[in-house]
Amino acid sequence: MPIDVTDASFEADVLDRSEQVAVVVDLWAPWCGPCLQLGPILEKVIDETGGKVVLVKINVDDNPQASAMFRVQGIPAVYALRDRRVVNGFVGAQGEAAVRTFVESLLPTEEESLIESLLSAGDEDSLRRAFELEPANDVVICALADLLVETGRGPEALALLGLMLWPF
Repeated sequence: MPIDVTDASFEADVLDRSEQVAVVVDLWAPWCGPCLQLGPILEKVIDETGGKVVLVKINVDDNPQASAMFRVQGIPAVYALRDRRVVNGFVGAQGEAAVRTFVESLLPTEEESLIESLLSAGDEDSLRRAFELEPANDVVICALADLLVETGRGPEALALLGLMLWPF
């Protein structure tokens, strides 16, 4: 189900949310025929991701600040954000196959999903496994360091945090 975003809710509904999951922004207007054709295709394909990608819709007529941020010159305009940055996009109506390819490029890889699962588990064995898989991942390093501090192993935590400053 798409989320209707306004200029006022843009920060929370798009930028903040993109730190957790890929967000697809559909910039549209009710008078735009191609927008009305593309909307249901985006909804169907993104719904199939089971929440791994989120769709937000912005009516450009009612929300000029949001459309100005994307420098919209034509609609429909679709942009994908991750970690508060635009990572992909297209302008104009697209068929289902093209939309599916676009959305699939936003899905986490198997390794990213595994690391997320290990981080969610949060136990030392899981965090160490995540660190083995991705030793330069700052989130993994901090989670493991926090656990080490909580269990009285401060020097080991400091050594681990040093990796963030001096990567190998």
